[in-house]
Amino acid sequence: MAGLLHIPILRAGDPYRSLDIARTPHYRTREPFVEISLANVGLIRRDLRQQQEAKAILAGFSASELYGMCSRAAALFGESSLPLGDSAQSPEDYVRQVSATTGLPNVMVRRNMQKIRTVLADMETVVNGLTRHLDRDVFDAGYAGDVSYFPRGDSLGVVLPSNSPGVHSLWIPAFAMKVPLVLKPGSAEPWTPYRIIQALIHAGAPPQVFGYYPADHAGGGEILRQCGRGMVFGDVSSTRPWQGDPRIEIHGPGYSKIVIGEDCIDDWEQYLDVMLASILENSGRSCINASGVWVPRHAEAIAEALAQRLATVVPRDEADDAAQIAPFADAGVAGRIAKMIDGELDSEGVRDVTARYRAGSRLAIYRGCSYLLPTIVLCDSPEHPLANREFLFPFASVVPVSQAEIPRALGPSLVVTAITRDRALIARLLASPNVGRLNLGGIPTCRISWDQPHEGNLFDHLYARRAFQCAV
Repeated sequence: MAGLLHIPILRAGDPYRSLDIARTPHYRTREPFVEISLANVGLIRRDLRQQQEAKAILAGFSASELYGMCSRAAALFGESSLPLGDSAQSPEDYVRQVSATTGLPNVMVRRNMQKIRTVLADMETVVNGLTRHLDRDVFDAGYAGDVSYFPRGDSLGVVLPSNSPGVHSLWIPAFAMKVPLVLKPGSAEPWTPYRIIQALIHAGAPPQVFGYYPADHAGGGEILRQCGRGMVFGDVSSTRPWQGDPRIEIHGPGYSKIVIGEDCIDDWEQYLDVMLASILENSGRSCINASGVWVPRHAEAIAEALAQRLATVVPRDEADDAAQIAPFADAGVAGRIAKMIDGELDSEGVRDVTARYRAGSRLAIYRGCSYLLPTIVLCDSPEHPLANREFLFPFASVVPVSQAEIPRALGPSLVVTAITRDRALIARLLASPNVGRLNLGGIPTCRISWDQPHEGNLFDHLYARRAFQCAV
């Protein structure tokens, strides 16, 4: 198609145009917006025979040099025009292009862009947090003092999502830890990983340590099988095949929650803004958005207050800085989610509290696009199916639960914000293997501290400790 943007494969950093292509449409017009070269399984398998060579190239740089490259890449990523296939992409081009294929409002793309820039700029701090402040000689010499680590594989293969650019900040530290990257971008969000790679290359990184392979499901599976270590993002069905494989770090639904203890629940109104931010930020598309508020009492009052505030959120144009929700690039997905929720609401023990505050259906059409309006449901108990569900829009259940049942009743939760000073409750949360990240006090679930592990520890995933003694 004449005039269509084209994103190539990157084979050891070199652009490669494939005969096999996919066209991703603009979320609003549904007209083809970008053409993407696709890598087949044979090409991926052939290229990944060079993993050891890429690893050796990256090992030739010191940790200090790699941190410097990341710092320079931060400025390039945020401020400069960078190659996009045969074209150049300015920062504003990037914002508009991400918005065009994902539906994210421009203001949200810019916020995610800043997250990525921050991780690149503060890479040494990030790596120090992941390694618990190990000396950088661990990467350069293989040991520091009486501590030694070795890489578990030659590269990190990552199957990426399309929901939000911010998740790309999770794999970037692998580069600074001397692990080559093999990336399969999401079909609707090919822009961010390509731009990060270009920023790093233009900051002095060796191109050979980057692979960028847009591909189908089989291609993504080949990357995860052939790379020594892997990461996969997706829903329960797409990540299920990799459950139990220690080589693969899985990033699926978060089921993140806010818990208010008996000692703070009577002051729940003080924490309403924390709850709202946790549910609404980034249009509810992140695994760290709260999908539940679990409380010992006042559940109905909390649900009503949340619903009333969220009812003011309406669809807006992507260029409107006041936009708080994003449309679904695939209208069919929005319709299926709406029907799924409505089916569960037909059962006993649950109520859509937002229904009385909004005009019309949860599924809203604005300028030809499908939006799901923020939804708060009140469940009678933790056993209801909607008490522990997560969707790609601002959705949360308010659940009454006895404090004695916390954290057992929560189930696996990527982030728990616990608003309490009760030492016994805090001790149980700290001891729970089901709590991935614990925020104590009025901290939104979506607030990230980049020098802390997100979901699993990338350093522990990429490196293993060996017994080590040295007499020389």
